[in-house]
Amino acid sequence: MKIAMVGSGYVGLVSGACFADFGHDVVCIDKDQSKIDRLHDGVMPIYEPGLAELVGANVKAGRLTFTTSLAEGIKGADAIFIAVGTPSRRGDGHADLSFVYAVAKEIGESLANDAVIVTKSTVPVGTGDEVERILADSGTSHRFAVVSNPEFLREGAAIGDFKRPDRIVIGAEDDFGRDVMREVYRPLFLNESPILFTGRRTSELIKYAANAFLATKITFINEMADLCEKVGADVQDVSRGIGMDNRIGAKFLHAGPGYGGSCFPKDTLALLKTAEDFDSPTRIVEAVVKVNDSRKRAMGRKVLDALGGADNARGKKVALLGLTFKPNTDDMRDSPAIAVAQTLTDAGVEVAAYDPEGMEQARPLMPEVTMVEDPYAAIDGAHAIAIVTEWDVFRALDFNRIKDLAKAPVLVDLRNIYRPDDVRALGFDYSSIGRIFREA
Repeated sequence: MKIAMVGSGYVGLVSGACFADFGHDVVCIDKDQSKIDRLHDGVMPIYEPGLAELVGANVKAGRLTFTTSLAEGIKGADAIFIAVGTPSRRGDGHADLSFVYAVAKEIGESLANDAVIVTKSTVPVGTGDEVERILADSGTSHRFAVVSNPEFLREGAAIGDFKRPDRIVIGAEDDFGRDVMREVYRPLFLNESPILFTGRRTSELIKYAANAFLATKITFINEMADLCEKVGADVQDVSRGIGMDNRIGAKFLHAGPGYGGSCFPKDTLALLKTAEDFDSPTRIVEAVVKVNDSRKRAMGRKVLDALGGADNARGKKVALLGLTFKPNTDDMRDSPAIAVAQTLTDAGVEVAAYDPEGMEQARPLMPEVTMVEDPYAAIDGAHAIAIVTEWDVFRALDFNRIKDLAKAPVLVDLRNIYRPDDVRALGFDYSSIGRIFREA
């Protein structure tokens, strides 16, 4: 089949490369000429493990190409995917659908054959109806169907998620759309990947409901971590204890500084706005958003406490290890590190930071933070060290070297990657999230 992918960002590029690897002929389309030029040169616009190799192999095989021309890119395509951004709209939190609708209009004006138009972008309920109306109003004489096919990709593990998905959700209103989508995903039949066919509006809501539920699990265990610190319990044991219940499951029960990234923050807000529009309030999601926002600043205050409190922090130095919202990505969107750093600099703290992939993206977001070339450069002269993102490179730090470099052996582990007893036995003042220290 021929597939056109409109949008060559995170979702579009990963999806396009994986479809090409399945054997489809894929054209990735983007209006950003510099991005397309870089892709032709093998330079990825994002960091995702294995993506450069996957793109390179399929470009070499002739199955994956890039263009800035939508009209040329969609010519002869059986399925045209819309994979453009839907950021939170300034001022009200609604998903900004202007890019989606602009692409739909251009597709309608350029369509040269029968095709299925697939919304891959995360969009509120009813967006597919509007895309269908836009296409119909374009005056095209060709048959089309509008389908919802939300993505469920984890940054840092996106290729594996695409090729071995938990499920494929397809929201279609007619046999034409369903038949084409079955053919698009036929290569995954060998893996027996479950495909759920629903109505289009149901499919659109599934994406938001899934992300809101995962965000709720994260926020729940973070609140349990706070309670653990008050009552003298261990949140990691609590997480294991409840996660062993099959009805709950162990995933997304890791206490930390709060969720961030490109999906959970904007999708929970968009779901809230949809619920408001339909007069069906989602109180649990409202609480999740509020608690998560306040938690990020609270983690900055936790680091200040390790310095002896905000009144004693001015002029001291903190080393921030990890800036991206999670490891194996360069995504800084809504990263907890931003709020942590801002809380520290507001208190007059000097902040030096290191991240394996995210520093270029972090610089404009953290102008008062000094970016350095490795973890130990950040630690040099620091009065406290804070682990904000659980990159593997931070899991085996040389604590003897840290003692020599730092002005004080103080470690705030916001990801619980070390054992409290082990680090304290090395002479460190160690604090983490929701865990107790038992004296020998």
